[in-house]
Amino acid sequence: MSKPIVAIVGRPNVGKSTLFNTLAGERISIVKDTPGVTRDRIYAEVSWLDKNFTMIDTGGIEPESKDIILSQMREQAQIAIDTADVIMFVVDVRQGLQDADSKVADMLRRSKKPVVLVVNKVDDFNKMMADVYEFYNLGIGDPHPVSASGKLGLGDMLDEVISHFPEGAGEEEEDDRPKIAVIGKPNVGKSSLINKLSNEDRSIVSNIAGTTRDSIDTNVRYNKKDYLFVDTAGIRRKSKVKEDIERYSIIRAVAAVEKADVVVIMIDATEGVTEQDAKIAGIAHDRGKGIIIAVNKWDAIEKDNKTMKKHTEEIRDVLSFMPYAEILYVSVKTGQRLNKLFDLIDIVMENNAMRVQTGVLNEIVTEAVAMQQPPSDKGKRLKIFYVTQVAVKPPTFVIFVNDRNLMHFSYTRYLENRIRDTFGFQGTALKFIIRERKEGK
Repeated sequence: MSKPIVAIVGRPNVGKSTLFNTLAGERISIVKDTPGVTRDRIYAEVSWLDKNFTMIDTGGIEPESKDIILSQMREQAQIAIDTADVIMFVVDVRQGLQDADSKVADMLRRSKKPVVLVVNKVDDFNKMMADVYEFYNLGIGDPHPVSASGKLGLGDMLDEVISHFPEGAGEEEEDDRPKIAVIGKPNVGKSSLINKLSNEDRSIVSNIAGTTRDSIDTNVRYNKKDYLFVDTAGIRRKSKVKEDIERYSIIRAVAAVEKADVVVIMIDATEGVTEQDAKIAGIAHDRGKGIIIAVNKWDAIEKDNKTMKKHTEEIRDVLSFMPYAEILYVSVKTGQRLNKLFDLIDIVMENNAMRVQTGVLNEIVTEAVAMQQPPSDKGKRLKIFYVTQVAVKPPTFVIFVNDRNLMHFSYTRYLENRIRDTFGFQGTALKFIIRERKEGK
């Protein structure tokens, strides 16, 4: 099963974002090796007591008048109801019980989804508990007092959240079909691609951006092999996320990427690659998925003998943090090169699950070190003792060194490139963990 999804719901200014950021910690800070990719703080990976889950902030309600608050609250709550396994309903002890809180509580109660009532801004448990008890009137269970900014009461709250996870959540599914998530901006041809591959109109195809609002699983059979394709709603720039339904689309895309083996990122050849494409690609890159960039509408481009080279250079420049991604130029409309997509999926999946023998790996690294000396600082030079692969999907390597502070990012990238030169690893990210070890141990 894919990771459980926990949604945070609540009125404006009750501290949803503070709670979200506190629980997410450093996981949502911009990764230094991902230039140009800034993450919208809408989802984050959280671990508690060996339980991993995806947390989503359904915030972003900035109503212009009180008349709009309730309708947007309802819509926001509905998104959480439809998407999440567990809902965290945040209220504010200082503002007390509000009419809008009661209306949303009614919806959540009818949904039959597990709801954890979180009473925020309880900075003093001794003095403020009487105010907390008022929220029993919502009728959705025990209120859990917390202070998101002061980091109080979070442990008991998270214990309650994970107690509601479905049995077996986070465990591998037995379904061994390759799972391919198709993601991208609205109207780039995601649904059309899946319809063409499966020869049936499973997804509604329309040139109105945002037609697909759910993830739809479609089985596609090719060369006597089954593939499971997941179509996701298009992801728009944050400035255009005016409806909460668009946030819902991003959430569904994150969930689809989470359970996929390979992610196909669709780009519109007529528009070229954009910063928004980079943000979308970052979702898959961060999770170490196999990645194929499908440049659609290639039939609509006027070409000369340098057109493909020019487009490839532009894509590599904007998506510079993922030079390993495979690029395929297709036309869903004419079917151009779509058969090659399956060959690439098979190659990328194989590379994402590849294991390298420790002896061979260390030979490559020793040779790389001999060719380019490791960095040094104040007379102390980095020593690499040993390298071993500890995981697949993505291939993950641990490098044992004498001083991890000397292991510059640029040298890690140099070693990665030498490993790729030898073993390929087309279409998949590689993950490196640097561990310090004293000499002689």
